[in-house]
Amino acid sequence: MANESRPCPCDIGDRFDYGGRGREVQVEHIKAYVCKPPASTDEAVVVIHDIFGWQLPNTRYMADMLAANGYIAICPDFFVGQEAWKPSNDWASFDVWLKTRNAGKIDKEVDVILKYLSEQCGAKKIGVIGFCWGGAAVQHLMLKNPHLKTGVSLYGVIRFFEDRSSLLHPTFFIFAEKDDYIPLEQVTVLEQKLKQNCKVDYEVKIYPGQTHGFVHRKREDINPQDKPYIEEGRKDMINWLNKYL
Repeated sequence: MANESRPCPCDIGDRFDYGGRGREVQVEHIKAYVCKPPASTDEAVVVIHDIFGWQLPNTRYMADMLAANGYIAICPDFFVGQEAWKPSNDWASFDVWLKTRNAGKIDKEVDVILKYLSEQCGAKKIGVIGFCWGGAAVQHLMLKNPHLKTGVSLYGVIRFFEDRSSLLHPTFFIFAEKDDYIPLEQVTVLEQKLKQNCKVDYEVKIYPGQTHGFVHRKREDINPQDKPYIEEGRKDMINWLNKYL
């Protein structure tokens, strides 16, 4: 059903045909996808999915990429059994759907996952990345969770936490120049607030010509003109994690 003023431009983008190299596990009340690197490590990254949920192949592809770069990667179901958004859903119902999936109310689940990473996987240094809804969740966690070392927020929805900028940990913000959902004016205001209030290292980077979701929802072979920016975004994410984990 057409909806003129869609609150989010999130169609899936290019859905990856990807099965994943990791496995699904049950961690207390949460299902999660886990992928481990070839060599043992005490460094882990929590991957926070977008509105399309923890089973989206694109997000698992990113988790596996982290594992290939030496990290234990875990993508939990932060909707905790509630249905992920589907592209066929009516966007007019999006705000109602979102009310029961608050990116600022994942602390209980995060604590469970951190305990699992520490006790079952031997993780001592843990970071977090997130996309869109998950990017906003990263900002929330960087503002309040003392146990995480660093975060990367990829096109995180600024309006969820726009008035809060006193980050506890080094945070990297990735934005797209042509993001219909996150106007550049919002990014500018975020930068100003970080400059005023933030006492830890942070970086805000805007990728030219890119649209919402470009790092994990665009396939390089379908979008050759965007390939350099997709690759740059992924490399920047890994480099930031390498620096602070």
